[in-house]
Amino acid sequence: MLHMIKLAVGVRDLAHLAEIQARRAAADPPLRHQTRNAPKRAAEILDGGSIFWVINRAVLARQRILDIRPDTWDDGAKCTGLVLDPALVRVAARAQKPFQGWRYLPPADAPPDLAAPGGGRGVDELPEAMRLALTHLALL
Repeated sequence: MLHMIKLAVGVRDLAHLAEIQARRAAADPPLRHQTRNAPKRAAEILDGGSIFWVINRAVLARQRILDIRPDTWDDGAKCTGLVLDPALVRVAARAQKPFQGWRYLPPADAPPDLAAPGGGRGVDELPEAMRLALTHLALL
């Protein structure tokens, strides 16, 4: 299994990401993220992998990748569509420096789900803005 990590550019918080994705899924189902480059390790990703979303310089959530298929941009140009499970799973926040595109993320390097034993450490009850601030201060 292998994951991906991607910056959610222009997204303010998890609620905003959920809102954007709900609109996209309603307008052009199924929910997918379009990317220019197809992952060469697609078989590993489809073996239970997720896309981890970086929002405001912190990894905050993940979504299961259900399928990887050819797709087209609105202008008709070819791209790759990552079909996503609509459920956003909160993960233990982890600071992340900016990068371009997406990257592979080995399971050993992925932050745990907040619902997983030991994953949240009680942090899941904090307001998201406070969790982000504490993460950026390296206190979480």
